[in-house]
Amino acid sequence: MARGTFFENKGPFTLAEIAKLIGAEIAGDADPDMALADVASIAGAGAGEITFFHDRRYLGALKTTAAGAVVLAENMRQHVPQSVAVLVTNMPELAFARIIGAFYPSAVRPGTGLGGVDFTGGQVHPSARVEDGVVLSPGALIGPGAQIGAGTEIGPNAVIGAKVSIGRDCLIGPNVNLVHAMVGDRVFIHAGASIGQDGFGYSLGPGGLYKVPQIGRVIIQNDVEIGANTAIDRGALEDTVIGQGTKIDNLVQIAHAVKIGQHCGIVSQTGISGSVTIEDQVFMGGQSGVIPHKTVGTGVHVAAGTGITKNVDPGERIGGRPHRPLHQHMREWALIAWLIRPENRPRSKKDVEN
Repeated sequence: MARGTFFENKGPFTLAEIAKLIGAEIAGDADPDMALADVASIAGAGAGEITFFHDRRYLGALKTTAAGAVVLAENMRQHVPQSVAVLVTNMPELAFARIIGAFYPSAVRPGTGLGGVDFTGGQVHPSARVEDGVVLSPGALIGPGAQIGAGTEIGPNAVIGAKVSIGRDCLIGPNVNLVHAMVGDRVFIHAGASIGQDGFGYSLGPGGLYKVPQIGRVIIQNDVEIGANTAIDRGALEDTVIGQGTKIDNLVQIAHAVKIGQHCGIVSQTGISGSVTIEDQVFMGGQSGVIPHKTVGTGVHVAAGTGITKNVDPGERIGGRPHRPLHQHMREWALIAWLIRPENRPRSKKDVEN
């Protein structure tokens, strides 16, 4: 899987080395000297890559995976394609977190995104590429290998991390933190937004919560606007993507590996959980939310305060917690409003029965 250049890959490792690292058993007659060059998701893995399986929602992807090897529990072995090597462990998610850390040790511990370089000599690292016409405000830091296109303005005290790329005619507001990200043209990011930091990923093990290294990126396409103090996390394995023309309000939380389509509108205090897919032209009212791994179809309108708990078909209008068709939600509220009026309250058991 392509990861850009934000993290250094320390692979390849042999199947036997990985088995020893996580205390797993090599199942069947798999070659212990098989070289594995990278980690990837169950759906995206190819030959020479290792993945894991722990969630039955992805059983179809397990049955068709093209990975070189997979880490899983003993009771799932029968679903693995014959060509895929198997490592058996009773805690595959925790084991895979350790495997990611072996391939990408620089992702295990959170950092500033600036590569640990010394900026006492100036605000732009010598290896950064800044085109003519870029405006750099006082206090802005541009990390090693970063690229910034002509006509872009970087606000005071903004941090542009190592190897981040920003297109032309963008605005990066004051105190923005932008790391592990690739940004298109004409993108406006308002003050205080944090983009590309670790996703909230942990695996529960015998010693408590083990941090899952996050080695994905944030991809922001052309003509996107992101409001003040919004947070957009990078993915663990897959990228977080914000589609062309999408507008995001202040104080929105977008978790790891979320995919947002083109020309969506997302209003303040909305929370989108990890691995959610929001298709094109979806509009989400304020303080709405989506639980992990759900899909909201094209053209859906989400009323303020809605809690989305399952997939939503294209074109639906929804509201409520948990969500339901908007007309049903509105009728329920009208009924509640009618019932709480003193003259409509039941006064006896007979009234209730009637």
